[in-house]
Amino acid sequence: MASFMLSLAISIFCVAWVLGEQLPNILLIITDDQDVELHGMYPMYETSKLLGRAGAQLQNAFTPTPICCPARASLLTGQYAHNHRTFNNSVSGGCNGPDWLDRSERRALPVILQNRGYRTFFAGKYLNEFRGAKVPPGWNEFHGLHGNSRYYNYTMRENSQNVSYTSAYLTDLLRDRAVDFLRNATQGDEQRPFFAMVAPPAPHAPYTPAPRHRGVFANTKALRTPSFNNPTEDKHWLVGSSARLADETVATIDRYFQLRWESLLAVDELVAALVAVLSETKSLDDTYIIYTSDNGYHMGQFAQPFDKRQPYETDIHIPLLIRGPGIAAGIHLHAPVSLIDLAPTVLDFAGISVPPYMDGRSIHGYLLQAGRADRDASLHPPHRHSLLIEYWGEGNANTYNPSCPWRRSDRLAECTPEAACHCQDAWNNTFACLRDFKYNVDRIYCQFSDNEHFSEAYDLTQDPYQMVNIVYDLLPIERAIYRLRLQNLTKCSGHSCLV
Repeated sequence: MASFMLSLAISIFCVAWVLGEQLPNILLIITDDQDVELHGMYPMYETSKLLGRAGAQLQNAFTPTPICCPARASLLTGQYAHNHRTFNNSVSGGCNGPDWLDRSERRALPVILQNRGYRTFFAGKYLNEFRGAKVPPGWNEFHGLHGNSRYYNYTMRENSQNVSYTSAYLTDLLRDRAVDFLRNATQGDEQRPFFAMVAPPAPHAPYTPAPRHRGVFANTKALRTPSFNNPTEDKHWLVGSSARLADETVATIDRYFQLRWESLLAVDELVAALVAVLSETKSLDDTYIIYTSDNGYHMGQFAQPFDKRQPYETDIHIPLLIRGPGIAAGIHLHAPVSLIDLAPTVLDFAGISVPPYMDGRSIHGYLLQAGRADRDASLHPPHRHSLLIEYWGEGNANTYNPSCPWRRSDRLAECTPEAACHCQDAWNNTFACLRDFKYNVDRIYCQFSDNEHFSEAYDLTQDPYQMVNIVYDLLPIERAIYRLRLQNLTKCSGHSCLV
């Protein structure tokens, strides 16, 4: 049955090609923990030139969940985490768990594209708890990393077998695999459109640069934002209880900041290599290229050492660059966009109807409209004024670290001596936020599921570094409206999420 459906899909593609309706190729590149707020795109010179200046830069792109596995599940399904049910990075939290395998993965983006005749390819980090038991559905060619990001000493599921590597730098291996695929897909006998997804590990911990890039950013220090090493008590308890970081911890942050930038240089080379192949094979003009990250990252803000998992712009604001047919070069767009919008957008690129269970909406028409409107950055797509950011704390008895002076019963997580045992997560670091762009405002409103039922709100126009929590400066009716809107979003599904 599967082979019949694939043959039918290829036949449909061939008919479309004969009728002159050539379907585009699609290349999606997703990095791991790359921020925007701390100048995480600074090392990406070639990427900014080849994708950003040659296409659209979307300035208000956000992750729906500031942690890897749920964010990647959202990208693949076009759904918020409360619908795809991947809540954190553990199997028990839904990461590559039974619900994902039995339901969400079977109707994810690559499955839809493959069923419509696309030749599909994956290389890199898939989901944190993927262990290579088999190739996930929807991929014609698959090179998936076992587990979380690393740079050396890893195992890959390479199509029909698992292969271990010790000394091959992972980003370079992914580049080579992707280059080979693009050459075959654009020059081989089997001429049909492709969807390729490449997911390098950078700049995720352990922040390992390629040897050729070590020291490029020597003496570079972490960005000293106004919130850097600046504890404040008006935040929820996990952040509000922070103490000022010692000089030794600040030095560690500076070193990691440098390594993160250096690890991204190999990703920049990867992007340049893939664009070069598409150009050489005369396929570049027929290919949409998307560049983004699963979530952002903080480094020292509010005396939080280094991690994500918080509702602040450092952690939720992500890069998003898109170039391709009909997209004008050099446009900067400010409409709010979420990772959940990428699957519908890719389907729209391919001329495929968006399934009703997807929470996101396509921005394809917006990209084309912006190009026709003389680069008018004030354009906004319809039916989207707010985005949902949601997170479920991972702290439990198994995340206890005996190297730090906390109890197992505290249910804290991400506590390490190198971060001065400042825990970055906890069982009740659970929140839902409304990122609000309605009526030209630029705000975020958050509610925490802790013992205090804590709330935070920030006006990003007046306070871009989120230094002052204004939740109790809002009028009671404003807070009530925000609570209602947030309640509706946390229960939304499909078109009801487009508010």
